[in-house]
Parts: sequence; C-alpha cells; structure tokens
Amino acid sequence: MKNYTDLTGKKAIVTGAAQGLSLGMAEGLMEAGAKVCIIDVNPKAEEVAKEKCAQGYACHAVIANLTEEEDRKVKFSQAVEMLGGRLDILVNGAGVQRRHKSEEFPKEDWDFVMNVNLNAVFYMCQLAAKQFMAQNSKGKIINIASMLSFFGGYTVPAYAASKGAVAQLTKAFCNEWAEKGINVNALAPGYMATEMNTALMDPANPRYQAITERIPAKKWGTGDDMKGPCVFLASEASDYLNGAIIPVDGGYLVR
Repeated sequence: MKNYTDLTGKKAIVTGAAQGLSLGMAEGLMEAGAKVCIIDVNPKAEEVAKEKCAQGYACHAVIANLTEEEDRKVKFSQAVEMLGGRLDILVNGAGVQRRHKSEEFPKEDWDFVMNVNLNAVFYMCQLAAKQFMAQNSKGKIINIASMLSFFGGYTVPAYAASKGAVAQLTKAFCNEWAEKGINVNALAPGYMATEMNTALMDPANPRYQAITERIPAKKWGTGDDMKGPCVFLASEASDYLNGAIIPVDGGYLVR
C-alpha cells in the first residue's frame, strides 16, 4: 500500500527548531524521511543538528537572525545549498511572546514580536515560493498560527495581532500560489507545555487549572503532538488542502 505521508527524499527548512514545538515538527519530518535544515538565532540549533545526525537522521543547522533582511536572504540560500540545492517544505516555526498590559505595551516589544512572528514569516514565505517556482516544482509551506488567531488573549496584544495576521497571510498566499502547486496552510497550536508557557503552567496560577479544565483532552500539548499534523501538511496526503488553519488543541477551540 502507498504511504501518502512518506517524505523520503524531501528537503525541508524549519525555523526556530532549536527547541519547543518547532523542534518537535523538525523531528517529525526527519522521522518521515525528510532531510531538514534548522534555521534559528539560538546557537543550540547546531547541537540539535549534531544530535539528530548521530541518531541517523539528515539534519543541518544555520544560525540566523530572520528579522535582518540580509542575514535572512543569505542564510536561506545557505540552507537550500546544504539541502542539495533544492527545497520542498518550509515550516515557519520561529515565534516569540511578550506580556504587558495593553495600555503599557512598549513599542520595542511590539516591534520585536511583529518582526519575528509576522514580518519574518512573510519574507520566508516569499523566499520559499520563489525557490519552488525556480525549481518548477510543487512546494509545501506550513505557518504556525495560534489559538490567538481566533481569540484576543490577555496582555498579549502584539502576539494576538501577529498570529491573527499569520492566519490571514496564509489564506492570501493560498489564493495566489495554489494554482502553481504550492500549498500554504497553518497549524494553530492550543495550550502547549513549552518554555513560552512556563509561568502559565504553574499549578499555583489559577489560569492553569481553568485552561486545563476547558481542554476536552484534559492535558496540555507537546512538541510530539505537532509531528503528525506537520507531516500531513508537508506530504502529498494534503495536496488538495490549501489556505487551512488547523487547530492542534485537544479540542479547546470547540469547547
């Protein structure tokens, strides 16, 4: 029987995969057979790549600041070169969070969040699409939205704005690129047990219990929970899926 999620021979870039959900997605792609290049500002990405290679996977790392135009372009090209001069999959996993009361939210934090979560995603999508078109090939772009693509959140106006924009950007790109064989979709993680949510996961925090009780699965997600959905969107199993925002939230959104 044909395995529609087999990624053997595919080449993927995953941003922000030195840790967290992006690392889980990068691992999922490698486990499905893809060769992966991690792009991250965190030097830990190089350690991750070495570790994955030691485990028998094909993994590279490039250290880059994706908010800097020249660095982004140069390191994207470097990543494609490391992958053998071809790209099939882009996962825009890099993301940041800052919390302040909305009336006190500092401009520098607003700019930082928007530059990482939205602007870098926009430009990386452009670079990937141009690469796919130059190859005259199909391609898969997977953006990372959020529950705050649907909700407003609390003390996170920049994050909510950026993730709402990522959802709309995903749909806009789909409208132009679907006919070129480029699938642009997004995963919307729910409440995940990652470094970003350490304070929120404190059992002494009343919101932790309230959130957990609302999740029908009764547990927070992990990077492992992102593997299957990411592989699905990266594979030919999703060839006729485009412009979708898929919640990966244990049922939180529909409660």
